[in-house]
Amino acid sequence: MRLRGAYLTLHRTANAHFEPLGVTADQFVVLTLLAEEEGLTQREIVARAYSDPNTIGEMLTRLEGKKLVRRARHPSDRRARTVFLTAKGRSLQTQLWAGWEGYLREIDSAFGAKELKSLKRLLTRIPDAVAESEEAADGAVA
Repeated sequence: MRLRGAYLTLHRTANAHFEPLGVTADQFVVLTLLAEEEGLTQREIVARAYSDPNTIGEMLTRLEGKKLVRRARHPSDRRARTVFLTAKGRSLQTQLWAGWEGYLREIDSAFGAKELKSLKRLLTRIPDAVAESEEAADGAVA
């Protein structure tokens, strides 16, 4: 429940922070992933955003409608589509990050350096542990 509380607190705060600029917290995540590495496939975005294909597909359609991203056919996999930030999308992501980065520093300052390093390390283990648990459950059913 504490993990849920932390997530929901951050998510609500992020949504309120980004709303005046016309994006959601989840859209910010996608824009930031693309700022870090352009030309990701939709499948790669799904994995890196810890989301599902339908949610990401719909989100990309909305971001495309706002002229923040563009999709193109993958050069070697005709079934896949790659996603790129537009100039408008890159500019907005830079603006969004500049405002959000200070808030993240405030949160980080609630922890000592060792605590913060441990927290980040521990949080990265959760998705892997869940995936392993799901794989074990799928294997038991088969």
